[in-house]
Amino acid sequence: MNASKILQQLMKQASGSRSSGNSSGNSGNGIDVKGVIDGLSRQLGGGSSSANQGSRQGGGSSGFDMKSLLGGGAMGLLVGSKRGRSMGGKALKYGAIAGVGMLAWKAWQSSQEGKNGADASSAAQHASEGERVEALSGEYQERRSLELLQAMIMAARADGHIDEQEQALITEQIDALGADQEMHRWVEQQLNAPLDAQALAREADSPQAAREMYLISVAVTDEQNPMERAWLDQLASALNLSPDMAAELERQAQQAG
Repeated sequence: MNASKILQQLMKQASGSRSSGNSSGNSGNGIDVKGVIDGLSRQLGGGSSSANQGSRQGGGSSGFDMKSLLGGGAMGLLVGSKRGRSMGGKALKYGAIAGVGMLAWKAWQSSQEGKNGADASSAAQHASEGERVEALSGEYQERRSLELLQAMIMAARADGHIDEQEQALITEQIDALGADQEMHRWVEQQLNAPLDAQALAREADSPQAAREMYLISVAVTDEQNPMERAWLDQLASALNLSPDMAAELERQAQQAG
């Protein structure tokens, strides 16, 4: 699979969407879901194969231009299409997605401040915590990318409102990012798999991975929605995150915007 490529593309989309969102008239109103889906309907008129071909060729007339889709293409669909509303009046936390590894690490560092002997055991602590996703490579980066994509998809499904049509649109967009056949099948499986916080948590390969999985879940949920709040609480417990750590990760996500 090429999960690391897909995650990097999504992080870039999140970074670009955050920048464009800060300068557009869309501030505070979340994602224009109708605009995303209407744009896809128009631009996918040639069928999925031509759309994918067009996107790989840079967006010819027979394909679609990823940059033209409000909300960041796959990012907008993955999070926005299921709602039909803004995220409780809040914009999607693009900054938290774009900087997930750094922010999760920052949350851990904040938790260590003021602890006795923290400086003396710093090197050992760092080694046991695991690397940030941005610092990984090869099979380790691929594994972490799968963990984060799985966490993102499950969080996006937490309110139960992704229907078959929206699943198909999300799959189209993931394919447009360059997903290979194995990755395509994996995404479809995740869109239909039972929501299981314990099973998801077992995929975490380090404490840092657990923090990243929780933070990226926070980034794609509306914590004011009871179902999504319940999912975050289940996930924090399954990942063995303390209430203080979960709260710090949520604070980092909110500050990143």
